[in-house]
Amino acid sequence: MKSSITQGVKLLATGSAVPNLCISNQVISNIVNTSDEWIFSRTGIKERRILSNNNSLIDIASIASLKALEKTNLNAIDIDLIILATSTPNDLFGSASQLQAKIGANNAVAFDITAACSGFIIAMVTAAQFIQNGNYSNVLVVGADVLSKWTDWSDRRTCILFGDGAGAAILQSSSLGSNNILGFHLNTNGQKFNQLNIHYELDKHQENVLMSSMQGKFNAITMNGKEVYKFAVSKVPQSIKYCLDSLNLSVDQIDWLLLHQANVRILNAVASRLMIPKKKVISNLEKYGNTSAASIPLALDEAIRDYKINHGDLIVLSGFGAGLTWGTIVLKWQF
Repeated sequence: MKSSITQGVKLLATGSAVPNLCISNQVISNIVNTSDEWIFSRTGIKERRILSNNNSLIDIASIASLKALEKTNLNAIDIDLIILATSTPNDLFGSASQLQAKIGANNAVAFDITAACSGFIIAMVTAAQFIQNGNYSNVLVVGADVLSKWTDWSDRRTCILFGDGAGAAILQSSSLGSNNILGFHLNTNGQKFNQLNIHYELDKHQENVLMSSMQGKFNAITMNGKEVYKFAVSKVPQSIKYCLDSLNLSVDQIDWLLLHQANVRILNAVASRLMIPKKKVISNLEKYGNTSAASIPLALDEAIRDYKINHGDLIVLSGFGAGLTWGTIVLKWQF
C-alpha cells in the first residue's frame, strides 16, 4: 500500500573521508604474485586506502558526517534520523548508535542497513521515504566500510580490489517543487547470495559437542568474479533504463553516470550498453579501489567538490553487489 507523498527531498550536502594509509599496487605485488600493470589493466585500480589498527569505521564515518554538516546551516542536534549503510560494523548489533554519539546527534534515531555495495543506494531510498511521508525533516545517510578487515591478503583475486572509506549525505525535507530525488528502482536475487559473501562457518573442531554446533567465525570475502561481472553488466543497465522510463526520461538526458566503483571493466561495460560516453562517467576507482557502501557517496562528494556537477544536472546513481542486490536513483542536482 502506497502512502501519499507530502514532502520533497533535497540533497543538502555531502562529505567524505578516507584513511591516511595508502597501499599502492606495488606494495600489493610484494604480498602476492601480481604487478601494478596486471592489477590496473584488469581493475582500473592504482591504490587503495586502508584503516590502521588505531582507527575504526566510526572514526571515518564521523569525519565524513561532520564534513557534510559543515556545509549546511544545521547542527548535529538538528538531525532527526541517521542511517548507516555498512557491512563491516564495529559491532554486529549495529554501529549507527555509535556514530550518533560520536557526532553529538542526540535527537536522532539511528540504525544500520546491511546491503554491501548497494547499501548507500538502499539507505538513500529509505531516508527519502521517511522524509516524503512527513516523519523526519533532516536525515544523515552514511555509507562506510572497512573491507580490509575482512580481506584475505593472500588471495590475489580479492585483495587487489578492496579499500576502506566513508561518504555522507544530508537529506532535508523540501517543497515538492524543490525535490531532488526523482525516482528509484531496487531489486534483489537471494538465490545468488553465495557469489559474493563473507560466510559464517561453525567451528567443527570444538571439543565440546554443544559448542561445536553453536560457535564459529566469519571467513574472509569470497567472490565469483565472472558471475558478479555478468550480473552487474546485465542487471544494472536494466535497472537504470527501468528507472528512466518510469520518469519519462531518456538516456541522452543523463549528464552524469555514477556507478558503484567495483571494477573499471564493469563501469565501461555498463556505460557502453547504455551508449553513455565515458566523459559522462564519474569515477575515482583508481585512487580508492572498491570501498563497498562508501564508493558512491565518496565519488559523489569529490565530483561536487571539483565542480564537475552543475546546477540542474541529471545524475544517475547505481549500486550493485552482494546479496545479490542492485538499485538505481535518479537525482537532479540543485544548489
